[in-house]
Amino acid sequence: MSIRHLLAGAVAPAAHIPLATGGIGGSGRVGATFIAVVALASVVVGGLALSRSRRGPGEGRVQALVAAAAGVVSLVLSAWHLALTTEGLGSGQGRAGAVAGVALGLIGAVLGGLALARSRRTA
Repeated sequence: MSIRHLLAGAVAPAAHIPLATGGIGGSGRVGATFIAVVALASVVVGGLALSRSRRGPGEGRVQALVAAAAGVVSLVLSAWHLALTTEGLGSGQGRAGAVAGVALGLIGAVLGGLALARSRRTA
C-alpha cells in the first residue's frame, strides 16, 4: 500500500462534511463566539445610550441606533446558527455561544429601542 493511498483515505472522510453541520463559520465555535461578542457590544452600547438619553432630548441617538441594529443582527444570526447546528450543547458546534448571542442580542435590541424612544422625547 502506498503513502498516497493511506493519506487519501485519512483525508477523504473529513472533506465530505458539509458546512451546515458546523453552523456559521466552519467549525461553529468561531462564528458563534463572534456573534456573541457583537451582541455583548450591543448591550454595552445600548446601556450607554440609555444613560445618555436621560440627559436630554436628542442625546445618544446614534448610539441607540447602533445598539438596536447590532442587537437585531446578532439575534438573527444566532437564531440562524441554532437552526443550522444539529447536535446539542458541548458538541463543539457553538450552540452555547449562539444561545448567549440570542439572549444578549435581544437585550441589546431592547436597550437600543428604549434609548431611541427616550431620545425622541421633547422636554
